[in-house]
Amino acid sequence: MSSNKKYWKSVEELNEDSSIVKALQQNEFVEEIPVDEFLGDKETLENSSTTRRDFLKYVGFSTAAASLVACEGPIRKSIPYVVQPDEIVPGEANYYASTIADGFDFANILVKTREGRPIKIERNMLSENNGSVNARVHASVLSLYDANRLQSPSVDGEDVTWEDFESSLSDKLNGTTGDVVLLTQTFASPSTSRLIKEFTTKYANVRHVIYDTVSSSEALDAFNNKYGVRALADYNFSEAEVIVSIGADFLGDWQGGGFDSSYAKSRIPNHGKMSRHYQFEANMSLSGANSDIRVPVTPSQQQQVLNALTGGSTSGLPESVAELVSKAKADLQKAESKGVIITSLPDVSAQTKVLTYNESVSSVAMETAKPKMVRKGNTAEVMSVLNGVISGSVKGMITVGVDPVYSFPNNEEFTEAYSNLDLTVAFTMKEDATAEIASLVAATPHYLESWGDSQIKKGTFGLMQPTIRPLFDTKQFQDCLLKLTGNSKSYYDYIQETWTSILGGSSWNQALHDGIYVSDVAVETEEMPLSEGGMENSTSHGAMSSTSQEGGLELTLYTKTAMGDGQQANNPWLQEMPDPITRASWDNYVTVSAADATELGLENHNVANGGLNGSYVNVNMGDVVLENVPVLIQPGQAKGSVGLALGYGKTAAVQYEMQTGVNAYTLYENFSSVQNVTLEKVSGEHEFACVQLQNTMMGRDIIRETSLEIFNTKDHSEWNAMPMVSKDHQEIAVTDPEADLWTSFDRSIGHHFNLSIDLNACTGCGSCVIACHAENNVPVVGKLEVRRSRDMHWLRIDRYYSSEDTFGDDTEKKDSTKGLSIVSALSEMETASANPQVAFQPVMCQHCNHAPCETVCPVAATSHGRQGQNQMAYNRCVGTRYCANNCPYKVRRFNWFLYSENDEFDYNMNNDLGRMVLNPDVVVRSRGVMEKCSMCIQMTQKTILDAKKEGRSIKGDEFKTACSAACESGAMVFGDINDHDSEVSKLHKGNRMYHLLEAVGTKPNVMYQVKVRNS
Repeated sequence: MSSNKKYWKSVEELNEDSSIVKALQQNEFVEEIPVDEFLGDKETLENSSTTRRDFLKYVGFSTAAASLVACEGPIRKSIPYVVQPDEIVPGEANYYASTIADGFDFANILVKTREGRPIKIERNMLSENNGSVNARVHASVLSLYDANRLQSPSVDGEDVTWEDFESSLSDKLNGTTGDVVLLTQTFASPSTSRLIKEFTTKYANVRHVIYDTVSSSEALDAFNNKYGVRALADYNFSEAEVIVSIGADFLGDWQGGGFDSSYAKSRIPNHGKMSRHYQFEANMSLSGANSDIRVPVTPSQQQQVLNALTGGSTSGLPESVAELVSKAKADLQKAESKGVIITSLPDVSAQTKVLTYNESVSSVAMETAKPKMVRKGNTAEVMSVLNGVISGSVKGMITVGVDPVYSFPNNEEFTEAYSNLDLTVAFTMKEDATAEIASLVAATPHYLESWGDSQIKKGTFGLMQPTIRPLFDTKQFQDCLLKLTGNSKSYYDYIQETWTSILGGSSWNQALHDGIYVSDVAVETEEMPLSEGGMENSTSHGAMSSTSQEGGLELTLYTKTAMGDGQQANNPWLQEMPDPITRASWDNYVTVSAADATELGLENHNVANGGLNGSYVNVNMGDVVLENVPVLIQPGQAKGSVGLALGYGKTAAVQYEMQTGVNAYTLYENFSSVQNVTLEKVSGEHEFACVQLQNTMMGRDIIRETSLEIFNTKDHSEWNAMPMVSKDHQEIAVTDPEADLWTSFDRSIGHHFNLSIDLNACTGCGSCVIACHAENNVPVVGKLEVRRSRDMHWLRIDRYYSSEDTFGDDTEKKDSTKGLSIVSALSEMETASANPQVAFQPVMCQHCNHAPCETVCPVAATSHGRQGQNQMAYNRCVGTRYCANNCPYKVRRFNWFLYSENDEFDYNMNNDLGRMVLNPDVVVRSRGVMEKCSMCIQMTQKTILDAKKEGRSIKGDEFKTACSAACESGAMVFGDINDHDSEVSKLHKGNRMYHLLEAVGTKPNVMYQVKVRNS
């Protein structure tokens, strides 16, 4: 019997007038398959002779394209491999060793690529001196796909070929008779140093000057005067028992950073011992937050502290400060060679005192034989260039990797003079402020598209290799220099030639594979002799800027962990990364003490939606006025001092959404980090994007800490007590099986993953946050959404302040409060003390074995895996948010909007170039679903599959997550606790181990180690 039912595959077929249906009746596909776009035009195809093999490739792709068209999703036009590279297997990642050396950040790295696309930066574990693979280095892969990059060279604003550009540059160079300055970043590159020397030899009127945007000139001068090499002393803090820092944020960007790893080793209690860290500083820094004893002092007082520690007296210092200086001095004397002093004071005599002291006690922490080569800039030389351009004695300037129009102080006068120079050439990746007014602009490639070499630390050499073909018509500065010097070699060949002496017969291919090579061969360095009269324009050998203003405050200019010197201002990952101390993103601001804020009438307050608002001020320094700078009241800021971050306020080649903050380089007079300013309150109120409103623990058992004395003398049950619950009127431990409401399965079979986080080792640096972003396609939501507490970070680093002098005093206050007065006591604990103790705590999904989120999901979108992970099935989630309400850790994120391919969120996921960074192993989540940390299940499964494929058992601590792999300090350890030899299994059994909110009974698979302070 025939049926009169109508069968249809799409509702579109029910529309009889549909043009799509009519087209499908005649053709299999609505759109013509765009095969011509990847195989060339029709005319070329008709005139070509195609082999049977190529024809099958053609047909094969047509069939694949047909399948793609048949899908309901949007059509993606792709270009196939005509000849697939042997080393690329679809679905498999390739890793290449390389080096980043952008003038501010230097590190040996591994680059993860997928199908020829770099998608993630990892640490190169072969390198002991691998620099600092910090948050900026992890985020640098996104800068490769910056849509604002220059795509070709230009002359007088017109795009030209490289042949025309090089011809114009050669003519201009030969036609300029006066002094021409080649102003470059520090390259720390043997081959580039050699090449620049050859270039300046050929062009006698060209003078090479190295410019570090954030100067370390005084420290370089002091080291050069003492040891004859323009370099920076290296420090191994794992050898130190007493560390005294005077203003030096060595866990931040001080002298290139990279000290986290050695510092953390001395901070974890080992056989009852750990180092003691004193920090004398004005701004609350990462180093101060991690110290045992932090003393707020202004920069001028820091000079007195240093004098007292190195043989002077404490007279003139406040009594409370003098007492702690005496204590630090006594500890240093007791430690002898195990003690070390460091400072960031911008003064050669201060830097010399530190070197002399450390040498006199034979400090094992300081190394001078193999110093760091990551800074070479000379303030005297740079000041002579600035003044020479303004006076007219400099006739031309070639800039490489620097943006003086943006970053020079007195930049209005300099900018006008620069635009009138006979020769202005900018080698740059973007049309920055300097390139906007330069007559010749050379588009340079990203470091992931480049060849290069480095010597980050004397004797440790690194190689840089391209991991993708150049996306645009770019050319390296070094290749242009080779052409100008008449050398027909490519820069790659030139590097190989330079490395002949370095390798000494060893394999080039092996060095390239490893990315590093250790050799004692002496090579060319970048420093140039000081020009005649250069010292007259410098304050390098003088004291700090001492210009006083009536009612003035001492300003310390610093760099933020996320933004650094501002090179990656157009990187949304870094803009949205919360500052570890203030927890604010998308801004820089003046930090002031509560006492100074009260005197000046400055305020911070939270509005109805929870957002933080603050006053505006004008910052006055002589004739320079920085207008409408927001104010953030910072606990721990030394009274009489203020702080302001460099690297913000960029507008050239920066997307509108990321043109944030104010340009503090206008206050960077004489390239000194310390200035005297006055603040003037102005009208208006600034809206901050601050992600942590709570300032303290409010008495909750979240951060557990104890003193080293109690740790060594008392049983762990006293300082790491197990929460108890009542059963049948008897107290039992919350971990007792009798306390469970659940019937647990046997978790000792197979893998069971745990993550350990050591609060002693975690410095709050944020590298793990950016690594998680890169690995898991975490979206950027923008300032307005962050302000509404809708940030999408899967991993956050909570920062807690004590309301009393210490967290111990907080606990004592809470425990001694009885009855209803506990309410007022907890309310008082919301306010941080003037100089609080600080604790950092990374928090992500705790992957609870008794997960409260799983029981309330009406569609079973979240469930527990056999290996311990709490899993999310995104295509099941309907967005009820019950799970988020039921999570005591508040780690689940709700997609309020579609963050990918949405003009309302115009960041990297909204353009084809930016989406190239996405990890194909992790789905991009859509609007209306919950998402959260997956414990990088794609990484654990790959490790298991690789071992299975290779027919071997999994090695020791082979399992990694993005955060644990990125953690330089070793605070995060991931692994299988069923492997009893694994590090994480040993940590799980240790006395310092505890779980977050253990009394709730969720049985997390993330554990923490009690923080121990040596105060």
